[in-house]
Amino acid sequence: MLLPLSECATIRAMTTETEKSIPRTARERARAEITREILDAALRHLATDGAPALSLRAIARDLGMASSAVYRYVASRDELLTRLIIDAYNSIGEAAEAAEGRADRSDLLGRWSAICVAVRSWAIANPNRYALIYGSPVPGYVAPPDTVAPGSRVAVLLTRILLDATASGRLPAEITADSVSPAASQALAPLREFIGPDATDALLHRGMMAWTGLYGAVSFELFGQLHNVIGEGPGEREAWFAECIHRWAMLVGIA
Repeated sequence: MLLPLSECATIRAMTTETEKSIPRTARERARAEITREILDAALRHLATDGAPALSLRAIARDLGMASSAVYRYVASRDELLTRLIIDAYNSIGEAAEAAEGRADRSDLLGRWSAICVAVRSWAIANPNRYALIYGSPVPGYVAPPDTVAPGSRVAVLLTRILLDATASGRLPAEITADSVSPAASQALAPLREFIGPDATDALLHRGMMAWTGLYGAVSFELFGQLHNVIGEGPGEREAWFAECIHRWAMLVGIA
């Protein structure tokens, strides 16, 4: 599920302003610090035990706290997972936004490449957090709606590039004239609600192919499916990924 582009931006802006306006008393600072320690301990458990085995009691033991004390900060395992998921989505989103923000606004390929490289770099640096949000679902856990906006941040960046390409008339004729089947057009209805009316169905379909290609390539590398398939010598994986980026950009018409 994705929120409309305008809602994603509004939620992030409101969250930032709210955080700035809230006075931080000594008690609030202490609570935030202990909560951060709980989340850090949970990340360590993710690395050793995996998300399905995440246990508030084990985290309490690690921190030298009574289980009842931990429950004052995190009500349940599912709430802890939700916090970790939102934190991971925001972290990868911030990395992509920072990289994209350094690129020239008119350089659509440069912006696209910066996002893709940032996603891969973050995943390699944070494999357990990446696995939490893009790996196997945790049995019995259902992500609540407040994970949607953080989870949309990278998609929003990529989509804005497609919309900028459309608005500036920079898409090649074969893409602007392209079309999809009526059945495929109907299947794109949820995505259309997210993006709005400005992009064609064919461009949306191409964009989805590129988006899933990005995470598929990163996941294959991170989870070992590229072993003995793509070379692992100095720079080989990077060269392969750079070629992927260029071909995804060609697919959506910005290269």
